[in-house]
Amino acid sequence: MKTQTVWGGRFTEPLSSIALNFSSSIDLDKQLYAEDIAGSIAHVEMLAACKILTASEARRIRTALKAIQKEIESGTFVPDEKFEDIHSAIEYRLTQKIGTLGGKLHTARSRNDQIALDVRLFMRTAIKEISKLIVNLQRVLLYKAERYFDVVMPGYTHTQRAQPIQLSHHLLAYVWMLERDYERFQECYKRVNKSPLGAAAFAGTPFPIDRMMVAKKLGFNGIVENSIDAVSDRDYIIECVSACSILMMHLSRFAEELVLWTTKEFSFAEISDAYTTGSSIMPQKKNPDMAELVRGKTGRVYGALMELLTMMKALPLSYNRDMQEDKHALFEALNTTRKCLFIFSHIIVHTTIKTKVLQEAIQNDFLTATDMADYLVRKGIPFREAHEITGKVVQYCIEHKMYFGNLDLETLKLFSPKFDKDIFEAIIPKASILNKQSAGSTNPQEVKKQIVYWTRELRKRTL
Repeated sequence: MKTQTVWGGRFTEPLSSIALNFSSSIDLDKQLYAEDIAGSIAHVEMLAACKILTASEARRIRTALKAIQKEIESGTFVPDEKFEDIHSAIEYRLTQKIGTLGGKLHTARSRNDQIALDVRLFMRTAIKEISKLIVNLQRVLLYKAERYFDVVMPGYTHTQRAQPIQLSHHLLAYVWMLERDYERFQECYKRVNKSPLGAAAFAGTPFPIDRMMVAKKLGFNGIVENSIDAVSDRDYIIECVSACSILMMHLSRFAEELVLWTTKEFSFAEISDAYTTGSSIMPQKKNPDMAELVRGKTGRVYGALMELLTMMKALPLSYNRDMQEDKHALFEALNTTRKCLFIFSHIIVHTTIKTKVLQEAIQNDFLTATDMADYLVRKGIPFREAHEITGKVVQYCIEHKMYFGNLDLETLKLFSPKFDKDIFEAIIPKASILNKQSAGSTNPQEVKKQIVYWTRELRKRTL
C-alpha cells in the first residue's frame, strides 16, 4: 500500500505503514468531507477575489471539488487508510483530476486551520440538531403535563414520599431543566460560529487574504481574531461536550425515575411494549431497557468530556498533534446525545400514567403531615412545636396501622387542643396542593401559568 501524504520533501524515506496506521485520523475525519469541501470552495473563491489565483483557476478547482463530493457520496471515491486524513485524501483526488493546479488550493492555508474550520462547521449543524431535539422533548413533556393536569402524585425527597404535588408540576420541572440545556447550546453556538481559517499553521500568512470574506461565505459571525488561538485551543469543543454532559445528566435522572415508576413496587407508569424488551429466560419480564440505556450511555458522554479535558491539559501553544484526538470524543458525545434525545421523546410519548395507583399512593401515606403542622401554626403554635406534635400524630398512626383519614377529632385533641373539625379539610391531598400560594408552586393556578408560558414559548421555536 502506497502512503499518500501532503508533505515529505525533507524526508529521505517514506512514512512507515505502521506509523501511518497509528497516526491516521481518516477513519474518523472522513465524515467531515462535506465540511472540508465547503471550506475549500470558500477558500479558493477568496483566493481568486484577492488575485492570488485567477478566476479560471478557482473555477476549475471549485468544479473539481464539487465533483469529488459527488464521488464520495456515490462511493466511486473512497477515502481510506492510505491517507493520513480527509484533507490529504481530497487534495490527492483533486490533483488526480486537474493536475498540479490542485496543489494551489492549499495556498495560504494549513491543515491546522483547515481542520479547526471543518470541526466548527460540523458542530454548528450538530448543535442545531440537538437544539431541535431538546425543543421536541419539551413539547412532548408539555403535552403530557396538559393531559395529566388533574393528576396528583407523591412528591419525593431522599427517594421517600414527602408531599403531594401535581404530576404536571413534576413534568414541567424537566421542561425548565431542558430549557437551560437549550440555552447552553445557544451560547456555545455563538462561540463555535467564528471562522479560524486564515490562521494558517498558527502565525498567519504573508498572502493578502480576506479572512472575513471566507467567514461570511460560510455563514460565520466573524473570525477568531488571534491566529494562535484559532488553531491551538479546543475550549469550544469542551464547552459543547460539557453541555451534552449536563443534558445527559438530566435525561439520566428522568430515565431513572421511569425505571422506578415502572417497577411492580411503584407501578406508577407503564411503557408501551414497543419501547420495552423481554428476558431470554424469564417469560414474564418486561424491562425498561430504552430508559436504562439512556441512563447507561450518559457515562459515555461524561467519558468524552474527561477525554477532552485530559487531552488539552498542560499543552503548550500552539498546535500539537494531541489535538487530533478531539474528534473521537466530540463525535461520541454529539452522536450519543442526539440518539438519546430522539429515543427519549418516543419513550415519554409511549408511557402511560396509572392514575388510580397514584391516587391510592397519596391517600395511603402521611404526605400532608406538613399541612397538619402548618394548620397548627395558623392556630398560633410555633412551627417547631407544631412539627413535634404532628410527628407524634404520625407515630400514633403507624403504631395503630392507620393513616390520617382514619383519625377522629377526639383522638387529635389528645395531641393538641388547637385541633378542630376544619383540620380534616386541611389534610386532604388536593387541599394541600390548593393551599400552596408561593410563585412557582404546585398550586394548579401556578402550574397552569407555566403551561401557558411554555405553550407560548415553544410555539415560537420552529423545528
